[in-house]
Amino acid sequence: MITDYFKLSLRSIRSRKLRSWLTMIGIFIGVTAVVSLISLGQGLQDSINEEFQKIGTNRIIITPGSGAFGPTGSGLAIGQITEDDLAVVKHIKGIDIAAGVLTKSAKVEFKDEVQYMSIWGFPTDKDGEDLIDGTNFFDIENGRQFKNGDRYKIVLGYNIAEDSFDKKILVGNKMMINDQTFGVVGIQKKAGTGVHDAIIRIPLETARELFDEPEEISTIFAFTQNGFEPEEVVEDIKKALRKHRGVDEGEEDFSVSTASQTIEQLNQVLDIVTIVIVGIAAISIIVGGIGIMNTMYTTVIERTKEIGVIKALGAKNSQIMFLFLVESGMLGLVGGLIGLVLGLGIAKMGEYLAVGLGADIFKIHISVTLILGALMFSFLLGALSGLLPARQASMLQPVEALRKGK
Repeated sequence: MITDYFKLSLRSIRSRKLRSWLTMIGIFIGVTAVVSLISLGQGLQDSINEEFQKIGTNRIIITPGSGAFGPTGSGLAIGQITEDDLAVVKHIKGIDIAAGVLTKSAKVEFKDEVQYMSIWGFPTDKDGEDLIDGTNFFDIENGRQFKNGDRYKIVLGYNIAEDSFDKKILVGNKMMINDQTFGVVGIQKKAGTGVHDAIIRIPLETARELFDEPEEISTIFAFTQNGFEPEEVVEDIKKALRKHRGVDEGEEDFSVSTASQTIEQLNQVLDIVTIVIVGIAAISIIVGGIGIMNTMYTTVIERTKEIGVIKALGAKNSQIMFLFLVESGMLGLVGGLIGLVLGLGIAKMGEYLAVGLGADIFKIHISVTLILGALMFSFLLGALSGLLPARQASMLQPVEALRKGK
């Protein structure tokens, strides 16, 4: 019996092809937008979470200001941290490694081509080596890492060496930073994160000399020892730095966070952005629902005589209503199916685009929940949109319906 309802609904939709397609446009445009945005947004979250897991949950990051209002070293962060603060952090119980990094923008020249890029000064001592070794994104493909005592040496991210200049940069080439000559000693493996592939590293002491910054630190990276909870160590760091810098709780001019906290904050931001964008895209779905309602009212009027005949043969009001609900639901379902295919296709194109731009880690998120949810939502939206027209059809009296349908 139920299959007959669906067969009749599909037959009705096929008999009015143009109207059916026009009705479904709003649905599949909305579903396309929602599915593609959810797939891309969840895929971005999954990629970020996966990469932070690679970094390790025992990492602690200390930056200047109560919150960063721009990239580290961009000058948009409030306050400043120094070597004295690093010394305080190193003496905190539970800290295994702590190293400071200085980040500045500078003029970079290679083969008479000039660009302005971010330069990262990394320490070359034992803590600096351990920091690099503990971060997978800094692995070397060609050449070597810094040695203790290196001065005017440079290690390049993969994209810097391959794509940033007209000519490919090789180990042994010379580059100039703020008119100072550096020798390229290493090229990093492709990390796929975008940021780490576009990094230029020089020894920290050389960076201090080059930028005339004898004490400033842009970021302190620390790793906790095994057996210590990072969140507890963070609280100890905050207490020690507040005392050292002479600030009260709640008035900190520095920020301390763990990798887990950073993941959580990023996920919250991405969730909010996704919800807002999906909410805007969902407007077209509402418009599509109104279109289905309008079409179903027209269908009821056109099929008034048919309704009268069916009721005269003994059909119940509930059966008539269910017939029209299934038909409106099928309009939503077919539109949703088209939108699902288009949405996943657009999301996949977004993945290819991201990979083409160097973000190899990015993968879209496709799940059974997303697929079934989109289809069920489309059917239910169609059915709800056809609820009033279906009720109107079910309330028609047989004699009146036959009279009006002539």
